[in-house]
Amino acid sequence: MRKRDQRSTVVRGAVAAVSAALLGVTALTACDASGGNSPGPGGSTAAGKPSPTPTPAWDTSPRSLAAVGDSITRGFDACSVLSDCPEVSWATGTDAQVKSLAVRLLGKSRAKTHSWNHARTGARMADLPAQMEQAGAERPDLVTVMAGANDACRPTVGAMTPVADFRADFEESLRQLRRAAPKAQVYVMSVPDLKRLWSQGRTNPLGKQVWKLGICASMLADPDAVDAAATARRDEVQQRVEAYNEVLEDVCAKDRRCRSDQGAVFGYRFDGDQLSQWDWFHPSKNGQARLAALAYRGVTTAG
Repeated sequence: MRKRDQRSTVVRGAVAAVSAALLGVTALTACDASGGNSPGPGGSTAAGKPSPTPTPAWDTSPRSLAAVGDSITRGFDACSVLSDCPEVSWATGTDAQVKSLAVRLLGKSRAKTHSWNHARTGARMADLPAQMEQAGAERPDLVTVMAGANDACRPTVGAMTPVADFRADFEESLRQLRRAAPKAQVYVMSVPDLKRLWSQGRTNPLGKQVWKLGICASMLADPDAVDAAATARRDEVQQRVEAYNEVLEDVCAKDRRCRSDQGAVFGYRFDGDQLSQWDWFHPSKNGQARLAALAYRGVTTAG
């Protein structure tokens, strides 16, 4: 009886050991498959699907800034007629009255050494990839984008940039930036409401004389004409601007480190105080300050 009892004890022990080993293997396999909150080998979840890459938190206090875009970001016509005035740029200017985004984020002294303005007057979206390449070389924490007005502001309505080309160029711009600065944040400002700018400036005789030099002819030509043809032309330009803004939001939303202004600039109701006293179309120093405030609010909003 004792021998049988001993054998039974040994058998029971062996069975328990094997069971424990099997349970250990099962538990290990389960951990490898589900991994709790961590993916297993190959970054897969228990269901065999790729685990989502967490979205990085938006840094509301970047320490350097590069700007790309067009004449608005260059401060065109804000200080003198038909001239750039980058010192009053909403993005990188140093003018105390404007208090640019760079000054608000970095402080005045650091803004002089850690912000760069690569925008160019007359630039269209097709020019943005090259500007992004320059901006990426600075390794900035933040890149601001304000482009698209010149794609709608063409000699004729038919010469406006097709929406598909606009999209392709903006996508290439972000790819260009990511090659050089994969972790840079991007803040995209919407294209302004060009039709509202026409309605504000058309009452100013000096502004209309400057418009004759070729500023945004697709919208501003024959500013006093309100017949069906002129109205249809301006409406077509306006619709193209709205389509551009949809593209900016859509493409930006697909980049994990990009944030758009959700139409804040387009929706801002610029009046005479915010428009250049020379062309009544580009932002004045006051208008540049308003753009800086809009951008600062967008960049520093948490979430």
